[in-house]
Amino acid sequence: MAFGIKRSDLNAWKSAVQQGKIAFLTHYWLDDRFPNANTVTKAACQDMKRLAEWGERHGLKKEWIHDREGFPHFDLIGEPQKRILQKERSLGNIQEYGLYIEV
Repeated sequence: MAFGIKRSDLNAWKSAVQQGKIAFLTHYWLDDRFPNANTVTKAACQDMKRLAEWGERHGLKKEWIHDREGFPHFDLIGEPQKRILQKERSLGNIQEYGLYIEV
């Protein structure tokens, strides 16, 4: 179950994805399969080849791409989420959602 998404953030993310950029959208999320996670980041790009190559650089398999409603994305959860957001310098996501990362 997703919650805590601002409409303006969602629209900005969709626009960036449709322009072929790698874009991140982090939101609160609860799923019994991941009891220690309370957020998920969707790393998306309209260009599936670019997204797959980006994912490979971060140790993600192209088979993990979700292609939903024209917004192909990886779901980043837990430690990979923190590591990738830090590497991508997406500090707004880190700070807003309290994803603690040691420097």
